[in-house]
Amino acid sequence: MTEALKQRWVLGGSGLFILLSAVFIYFEVFWIAALPAALIIVALAIFRLHWLLLLITFCTPLSLNLEDVGGGLGLSLPTDPLLFGAMAVFLLKQAYDMRYDSRILRNPITVSIYFFLFWIVLTAFTSDLPLVSFKFFLARLWFIVPFFFVAAQMFKYPDLVKKYLWMYIVPFAGIVIYTLIRQAVRGFDAQAAHWVMQPFYKDHTIYGAMLAFYIPITFAFMFDKKYDINAKILSGFFFGILMIGVVASLTRAAWVSLVGGVVLYAVIRYKVKWWILLVAAIAGGLVFNSLQTEIIHKLEKNRQDSSGDLAEHVESISNVATDASNLERLNRWSCAFRMFFEDPVLGKGPGTYSFLYAPYQRSSELTVISTNFGNLGNAHSEYFGRMAEQGVPGLIAFLAIILLIYVRGIPLYYQLEDRNQANLLMAVLVGLGTYFIHATLNNYLDQDKAAITFWGFIAIVVAFDVYGKRMPKTNPSASSEHLEAGE
Repeated sequence: MTEALKQRWVLGGSGLFILLSAVFIYFEVFWIAALPAALIIVALAIFRLHWLLLLITFCTPLSLNLEDVGGGLGLSLPTDPLLFGAMAVFLLKQAYDMRYDSRILRNPITVSIYFFLFWIVLTAFTSDLPLVSFKFFLARLWFIVPFFFVAAQMFKYPDLVKKYLWMYIVPFAGIVIYTLIRQAVRGFDAQAAHWVMQPFYKDHTIYGAMLAFYIPITFAFMFDKKYDINAKILSGFFFGILMIGVVASLTRAAWVSLVGGVVLYAVIRYKVKWWILLVAAIAGGLVFNSLQTEIIHKLEKNRQDSSGDLAEHVESISNVATDASNLERLNRWSCAFRMFFEDPVLGKGPGTYSFLYAPYQRSSELTVISTNFGNLGNAHSEYFGRMAEQGVPGLIAFLAIILLIYVRGIPLYYQLEDRNQANLLMAVLVGLGTYFIHATLNNYLDQDKAAITFWGFIAIVVAFDVYGKRMPKTNPSASSEHLEAGE
């Protein structure tokens, strides 16, 4: 096609669209205005799927959540429809030509994800609420297929790894600044800190969890040898914004997870032997057992509730006597264990905790924020919630993913010759570690804000594991076909 003919097609198509738009608007049919954007997204999905994933990543911090669109299924706009479309296009392409790198499919981390998904499907069939469980499974698929299976091959290019990370960090930093401004005009009131990040983040807990996730990444970028001084300063700016955000968020679980992340970094960086960690854990368990009565008595005497004062807020972490947030978490955990003991193998069904836990509450454990409607979160723990919903095998499946991430990732950190890549891998492992610690106290993998990061970070570990020294230095203009074929 000649240049002149191309111009005629463009001008003709543009003129036709303008004419159609005028007609549709005259008849008050306004959806026509979204047609160009929809066509662009379809083109990206077909020809540049990795660009669509980057767009979804950028939209994620800005997405808005609809709590219930039917059957207990929430929906985030615009990310969930885009994720579903990306998943559908990828699966259709694979059904047509089966071009996918088998090394990723055989990777031990990937195998553990197979079992993770298999057990969700199996327990959906035995679920107390099968419709809820199958919707839960579908929602997990549209996170995992694009941001693990597609992204794992996409991340063979280090440039795309960094673009993916920045595509979340930049809009997220904007949300942090927005939140800090709203806090400042309210005098950094402790109660306001719980909701000022809305409508972008549901509450301060998931907001704090994501801050902890990305702080190690921005810290690593400050020392990236491939960045010039301006890029390092800019990275330092983003690091500072996220650090201020996490302090102002008053999210105690995020602070605990960051401390744990620092410990994890030290363990990996200085090659602490596993047996030393085992001895330390056993010794800690023995000390706790011997001082159990004194520790419990001390905790019961702590009456410091959540506070705007930083020192008092830190002290409130261990208050299990009067702090409503801590007491409600214990209430939810108790319900999860009671549900688990009724069916320890198959559980009550994926995604069903919020609908079923109310009868398992005891009046003596209810708090001022307790509810029977499941509208204030779920089990407040990835681990205990999984036990209640999917039994012991479901918990083992999740723990297997965690174990294999570090069994594969830590030796890889030492083996990578490109220390820049090794340092980025370290930041990813520490970022994941903050979530695994945070997951003891909260669970967010049913929300796009956390799931896209969680599965994307795991995809980075697998990509580094599979491609290692063979990772190309740059990504000139890789097409979706090349990425999906592992070329």
